[in-house]
Amino acid sequence: MESSIGVFLWDSAGVELILAILAGGVIGLVLGFVGAGGAMLAVPMLIYIFGFTPLQATTAALVVVGTAALSGTVPKFSRGEVLVREALTISALSATTNVTFALLAPRIPEKAMTSGLALVLLLAAWSMLQRPIRPGSERRMPIPILITLSLGIGVITGLFGIGGGFVAIPILVLFFNTPAAKAAGTSLLIIFLNSSIAFLVRNGSWDQVDWSLPLIMAVVAIVISRIGSHHSSRVPQELLKRSFAALLLSIAIFTLFETWILAE
Repeated sequence: MESSIGVFLWDSAGVELILAILAGGVIGLVLGFVGAGGAMLAVPMLIYIFGFTPLQATTAALVVVGTAALSGTVPKFSRGEVLVREALTISALSATTNVTFALLAPRIPEKAMTSGLALVLLLAAWSMLQRPIRPGSERRMPIPILITLSLGIGVITGLFGIGGGFVAIPILVLFFNTPAAKAAGTSLLIIFLNSSIAFLVRNGSWDQVDWSLPLIMAVVAIVISRIGSHHSSRVPQELLKRSFAALLLSIAIFTLFETWILAE
């Protein structure tokens, strides 16, 4: 009897380990090649695959994605593909809403949290499909747009544990003609900075998280994001964006279905 129980526990732990490695690999690929979207995958994975609550998932995702984003930033920084001033400015401006909504997150009902996450995923999918609308050379971002963008990124980071790269990349690429590789590098730095701030503010939720699986996911994501970041310029950006948009759309629909239909 004890032997069969031990085999069951070992099998369960082994399956979770394999799933955590696969999940970390997918998150790392997305961060390395796209430069955004890791948390938009990490949060649903932690909720629907590993059984985390929305609060636990959004807290753990900050570590998984933040550390992987930092790792992916390094090779891009060495190639001059990071707009450091813009990234630091966006992170500093977004700190107010980031901290405010990180403090509010534990008080928000789970159904409202997952519904809001699904809407963010839909917005992200839409943004990935937009084409540049203003031809011309690379330009700096006007102050009003910079402030608005930053405050919006702070809201989604503090509330949903999402670094906000999916907002920054389309703005940089579509409106300011920033090369895709440079926009992705800047996004990675923004994700790391914002995730770090939100994680520190959520210190009251740290003890509610079983960190074993998120840490495995983080280590794998770090390794894969570095590999993806080195090779991202070899893959057509349009193909990456469309594929990722389709994935986000599917996850958003599933999240809404699970929240409002299956949960009833």
